[in-house]
Amino acid sequence: MNGLTLFVVLALAIGIVIAWRAGVMRGRREAETGGSPPLRPAAIVAPSPAPMPATMDVPPTAIDSIAAEQSRLIRSLESENAALRRAGEQTPQRTLVDEHARLVAECEQARAEAARYREIVVDLENNAMPPLLDGPNMFDDLKLIVGVGPVLERMLHRLGVTTYRQIARWSEREIDEFDAKLPEFPGRIRRDGWVTQARALHEAKFGEALPVRDR
Repeated sequence: MNGLTLFVVLALAIGIVIAWRAGVMRGRREAETGGSPPLRPAAIVAPSPAPMPATMDVPPTAIDSIAAEQSRLIRSLESENAALRRAGEQTPQRTLVDEHARLVAECEQARAEAARYREIVVDLENNAMPPLLDGPNMFDDLKLIVGVGPVLERMLHRLGVTTYRQIARWSEREIDEFDAKLPEFPGRIRRDGWVTQARALHEAKFGEALPVRDR
């Protein structure tokens, strides 16, 4: 579109120059003859069109320059369109898939963290003895007792058992009571010797030897 506009502007400029030169030449002829020649009716009825046919006087280099500029603009426009198409096609679909997978993984991780903290809150709410910042009433890592895993530890927390001291002081009757409260793990308390292990872990942690409780 820019090349066509440039071509029209140049053609109009050339026509104006040619018309001006024609007027100058006519004025000179009239000055030499001493007057204006009589007007012919044909000139009035059918005036000559704009001097576009005078293109024959335009230098070939000007026409070549206009054509070259027009071709350059067309090639530039085609190159820009091709670049835009390539930019759209080169957007890797795999990148979008990977980004989606990353966001899903982060969301799952956030949900897992929220669930973990929710369990901690539930355990704290269900715990009979609020733990202190330090001391024998602070939560002990019950998973150090052989036979107690994360699931059993959460179940013991819900039953109010959070320290080695509590387990170490269980009597035979209390062992039976807690064994009944853990029906998924029958006989695990005596079979793995939780009471003996808890007494040793408490002594190793706090340097306090707990007396054996009466049965």
